[in-house]
Amino acid sequence: MIASLLTALPGTMKKAPAEPARPASLALSRVRRYRTIFISDTHLGTRGCKAERLADFLAHNDCDTLYLIGDIIDGWALTRGWYWPDAHTEVISEILRKVESGTRVIYVPGNHDEALRDYTGLSLAGVELKPEFVHHTADGKQFLVIHGDQFDGILAYAKWLAYLGDRAYEFAISLNNVFNACRRMMGMRYWSLSAYLKFKVKNAAKFIGNFEEALAREARARGMDGVICGHIHHAEVKDIGGILYCNDGDWVESCTALTEDAMGRLRVVIWADPVEVETVRVYAPSLLPEAA
Repeated sequence: MIASLLTALPGTMKKAPAEPARPASLALSRVRRYRTIFISDTHLGTRGCKAERLADFLAHNDCDTLYLIGDIIDGWALTRGWYWPDAHTEVISEILRKVESGTRVIYVPGNHDEALRDYTGLSLAGVELKPEFVHHTADGKQFLVIHGDQFDGILAYAKWLAYLGDRAYEFAISLNNVFNACRRMMGMRYWSLSAYLKFKVKNAAKFIGNFEEALAREARARGMDGVICGHIHHAEVKDIGGILYCNDGDWVESCTALTEDAMGRLRVVIWADPVEVETVRVYAPSLLPEAA
């Protein structure tokens, strides 16, 4: 289903100009340029996906290489029931615009789009499918790029529990959307209730810590300088025993991406509401590596 979706959507765009025009309201001077952008866990095909914000981010941020690090299209949700509004198609369109403009796009599937793992090594609509990848930063460091579900013990030993947890997570996100709709009515900014609760629960915090340590050990065993992953919906950039652990977050709760600048510095940026395209914050700047 996911592979056919990726191949069918570009077909609907064949009548478009070679370089489709973005909305006239987009001022080119406001487009940021990076060497690399990493995003994951967008969960297109679910009601929780912040597709409008994601499309806005992609339109206002260009790069030489774009990594899609898993759970981009939520195959688990789509098999339960079809949900695909126009905003989700616009995200795919923005990705394809980048392909057409010369951006290299590398897709490393995760557990929710695991069907695409059968197609790794191939290219769909110009998007390269890889089981994992080694990224070389501008300052010569090597990073393992992987979704990370392989290091999730629940998925490895009790996948049925992961499916159950996925349904519970969807319910929590639905409550979160209602909660934030009330905040908007009161003129307040978006705030992730589900993320707050997740980090207040001792077992959840322990799971995140164990996940981060496992990824750092894997990167160290492979002789890497660091690892870039997704999966747990928790953006982070930090040193773990000499290994730089980077998680690009998600587009269900936090709307975050990991970026690399021309000097090789890695930062997590948080994308605000689409009408506030200038609001981008640096995440944990004290933990970021300085350029050599």
